[in-house]
Amino acid sequence: MSDQDQRPVSDTQPLRKPTIPKDAAVLVVEDNVSNFVLIARMLGYLGIHCEWKTSGYEVVEYADTLPRLDLILMDIRLPYEDGYGALKKIRASERFKAVPIIAVTAEASTEQMKKAQDSGFDGFLGKPLDPDRFPDQIRRILSGEAVWEFS
Repeated sequence: MSDQDQRPVSDTQPLRKPTIPKDAAVLVVEDNVSNFVLIARMLGYLGIHCEWKTSGYEVVEYADTLPRLDLILMDIRLPYEDGYGALKKIRASERFKAVPIIAVTAEASTEQMKKAQDSGFDGFLGKPLDPDRFPDQIRRILSGEAVWEFS
């Protein structure tokens, strides 16, 4: 009997891509216009609507105006209030306690990832974002998987 014959049946099934919730909504907190445009285009490719905030300042008040919020992609280095300060405020709001908040930063290192994890972020995506990997990363995040990647 060959090794192939001994594989469990499930190994022969095609892998299914995680599905994106219908009408998913994402808040992108990013101060760099070029980075936001890239993220918005990649999300649009997935059929995901996104809103944009340029700083962590008043992010909870802004998010509260949105009818639906499934995910927050948060830059760490932001003017007025950084991503860590904004994260604390969002987590203090009962409405957003269950919304995944992903750190998205050019400070992509093991140390920064650990700091984001210790601070309460639900995941980490290092910049520059990879257009080939980003759609799958977002699908995985929206299906409840923790994604901690910086390259």
